[in-house]
Amino acid sequence: MPGGRTSSKHPGKPSRQLLFSEALCHQRVPPTEEQSLAPSSRMAQSTQGATMDRILQEISAVAHKLEGIDSAMASLTAEMKSMHLYIADFQTQVMGLQQQVATVEIRIGSWVERDHELLYLHSKLIDLEDRSRRDNIHFLGFPENVEGADIHSYLWETLTKLTGIIFDHPLEFQRVHRLGPKRQNNANRTRPIIACLLCHIQTRQLLQVARTHGPFRLDDLEVRLAADFSKETSERRRAFLDLRPDSVSWT
Repeated sequence: MPGGRTSSKHPGKPSRQLLFSEALCHQRVPPTEEQSLAPSSRMAQSTQGATMDRILQEISAVAHKLEGIDSAMASLTAEMKSMHLYIADFQTQVMGLQQQVATVEIRIGSWVERDHELLYLHSKLIDLEDRSRRDNIHFLGFPENVEGADIHSYLWETLTKLTGIIFDHPLEFQRVHRLGPKRQNNANRTRPIIACLLCHIQTRQLLQVARTHGPFRLDDLEVRLAADFSKETSERRRAFLDLRPDSVSWT
């Protein structure tokens, strides 16, 4: 007899109730979703949830920072606009200054030209003054009042004795006088005598003899002859002689 139970009505076949109960016993109940998850999967889910929360928090913080950056950018844009206006105003001022500088440069150029012209005219004036004085001779060393009442006659007689020159024509003076006002308190400082000769050749002869044989002795007097130059030429001569003490003096 087989191992299965049979009913009395149908021998050799299992009954329906028995088969149903066996089927219920052998049927596997499906586990729930939580039961079907392994422990490692549940841990991964919890970790993933915590990570998502942290990411959301970081995104919120980044959004807050972006809002601050937006406000800073807005203030920076406003500052840039004000800076642009300031630069535009500064450029306008610089352009005005450039125009003023150009005007000043033009004026300075005209002043430089005028300075050059004045220097040229000044040199021409000095040259004309020296030319007008080329017939003048300074006589140094004659005491005050030695000439008496007639200085022309005294100087005409004295020059022949001093220089020993025999002129082809008698000396002729255009004018003869002492330089400066008469001194009363200091008689030792004598005023020089200046004479303007009418003949330039005689002037050159006297100055040439003074360069080669001067100074001259007249009794106890020491007399010197010198050419008459303008103030500027005299200063240049003096500076030249200071630099070249061994050079020949310009008489």
